[in-house]
Amino acid sequence: MKLFDVYPLFDINIVRGKGCHVWDAKGEEYLDLYGGHAVISIGHAHPHYVEAIAKQVATLGFYSNSVINKLQQDVADRLGAISGYDDYQLFLINSGAEANENALKLASFHTGRTRVVSFAKAFHGRTSLAVEVTDNPKIIAPINDNGHVTYLPLNDTEAMKAELAKGDVCAVIIEGIQGVGGIQVPTDEFMQALRRACDDYGTVLILDEIQSGYGRSGKFFAHQYAGIRPDMITVAKGIGNGFPMGGVLISTKFKPVYGQLGTTFGGNHLACAAAIAVLDVMKEEGLVENAAKVGAYLLEELKGFPAIKEVRGRGLMIGLEFAEPIKELRSRLLFEQKVFTGVSGTNVIRLLPPLCLSMSEADDFLSRLHKVIG
Repeated sequence: MKLFDVYPLFDINIVRGKGCHVWDAKGEEYLDLYGGHAVISIGHAHPHYVEAIAKQVATLGFYSNSVINKLQQDVADRLGAISGYDDYQLFLINSGAEANENALKLASFHTGRTRVVSFAKAFHGRTSLAVEVTDNPKIIAPINDNGHVTYLPLNDTEAMKAELAKGDVCAVIIEGIQGVGGIQVPTDEFMQALRRACDDYGTVLILDEIQSGYGRSGKFFAHQYAGIRPDMITVAKGIGNGFPMGGVLISTKFKPVYGQLGTTFGGNHLACAAAIAVLDVMKEEGLVENAAKVGAYLLEELKGFPAIKEVRGRGLMIGLEFAEPIKELRSRLLFEQKVFTGVSGTNVIRLLPPLCLSMSEADDFLSRLHKVIG
């Protein structure tokens, strides 16, 4: 059987990782400034994480959600404490797209409405509702194109208010920082106005923190720079440091009903062990604070490169926009300088390293980048 060929692949077979470094099958070492799409939060093969998963899988890897799983409450307690959302509820699933699906479903149950506001360049996943609120017609199949969504320009307060004033919007879904869209940052003022407008018109505010959350921005959630509290927050990627897991943090205005939501694998014992280990390491090693410090340093230094048209982001979620397409530049970084980076569109390089990136590793990256672009 052949693999379904939907991924353009680099001819590199990564077989091992440690911290912010990975090695291929030939023994070549690479500096990882991408973390597998912002998934690696605490670093590759962290010993505490490895030990926690090994111990759990040797004890019990999985049982169904029809019985008590105290590990789920442990995740909820730790996540509530570190994020400042200990008064919210937690529903655990398997991925970011699934988190957004469930958040949108809850919003519709709550309001009885079906229309959603999303934003230009948004990316929220590839499943039914998640892909419909994603601003990319190329990946929205006809069966998903159901006319539920209005896309608005990001940071356009007047357009947002006018749309919500129609009184029929079920939910607004917005990324804390747009990732696939090119590291576009909502202004604090826009986020504050959005929160007020959602309150005024009975609209649910969903913050997609799947890529921008879990400490990546230098705060636990990127929206916390604006001092707002959304009705729901969706998380995934960094939650399990590579183990597939997602979640929805849910305000107490939503009352759970038996059978309303469900999942086979979500919140399983092994996933919870991974999530608990991640939160342990984040707290003990101060990784949110490290992301803020090292990220601020990188942002400032990168602004000194004349070849870069614009530097955007917060913490260790950074976009480098160039005047010309960056395909060759990214290739040279990878094959000549042995640095993994991401991309957004044709002109933006994305940096999403593990949150344990050190100052010396940041300087190492800057040195390698300098060799490519001067």
